Amino acid sequence: MSKHTGRRRFLLSAASFVFSIAVVAILFGGGGWWLLAHPETPVPSHWNPLRELKITAPVTPITRFQLNRALANEVQCRAALADAGANFEAMDDLIVDENCGITGRGLLSALVTSDVNAVETSCATTLRLAMWEHHVVQPTARDLLGTQVSRLRHVGSYNCRQMRTAQGQSSGWSSHAKADSIDIVGLQFADGRSLTLLSDWGAEGPEGQYLRQIWRGACDWFRVVLGPDFNHLHADHFHLQGPGWGYCR
Repeated sequence: MSKHTGRRRFLLSAASFVFSIAVVAILFGGGGWWLLAHPETPVPSHWNPLRELKITAPVTPITRFQLNRALANEVQCRAALADAGANFEAMDDLIVDENCGITGRGLLSALVTSDVNAVETSCATTLRLAMWEHHVVQPTARDLLGTQVSRLRHVGSYNCRQMRTAQGQSSGWSSHAKADSIDIVGLQFADGRSLTLLSDWGAEGPEGQYLRQIWRGACDWFRVVLGPDFNHLHADHFHLQGPGWGYCR
């Protein structure tokens, strides 16, 4: 990510945050709390900070606040996924040691409108993936390719291991060790087409453009996104990670 792009993303995020605060202040002032809390409030849920996240609702400046709240609350996280039609079967948490395990564990096999090869992961990772699929992956496929994604292909989420670097294995633990990330290798489409990062990342035309747009769009829903341009270890997949300081490359 270039310095200019990083600064632009920071400014857009800051502007969105300021606008969100202004909206909340306006709504809460002058009896706004009652208006927001009333069961029959006229304020749409995606504009109401007191309402829970709906994955399929339009994105507004309030969405980030609702998402962060759901990410921190497993009950809300699972409810949002169920409401959107995702198939995330609850499992007992996996406790290995201080470095490895899965909190909010489940078996993911379908997102809002696309299937996923069954994978054990966390609710938080699934929720971020569902937001990306619904608000980036599918609409971009319709706009650029005139079709819909039928399946997201991955190579796993949970893996109790240390980080890998271009120079070898790091002493730090990978985000995969707690299922805080998932690696996407390709997509299948309703019209029979398929794309893989390894073969199609540098393609000319709408297919290559599509992969680059959904990579860029993933940065809105995950804190760390690494793709083929990062290094050779990511030549065949998008590394989509929830926790982190914010890095898109």
